[in-house]
Amino acid sequence: MIKALRRTIAAITVAVLAFRAVGSFLSWIEHQEDTAADTWIDEDEFEDV
Repeated sequence: MIKALRRTIAAITVAVLAFRAVGSFLSWIEHQEDTAADTWIDEDEFEDV
């Protein structure tokens, strides 16, 4: 009985940590997309104008 309770708590803990990790990763990716547009500018576009 106690072993099953421990395993359930461990599974819930792993699920919560995985959810937080995925959320953090997606937030980081979103932040990278915002800054990448400002950082990588194709200089050839300005020369053609």
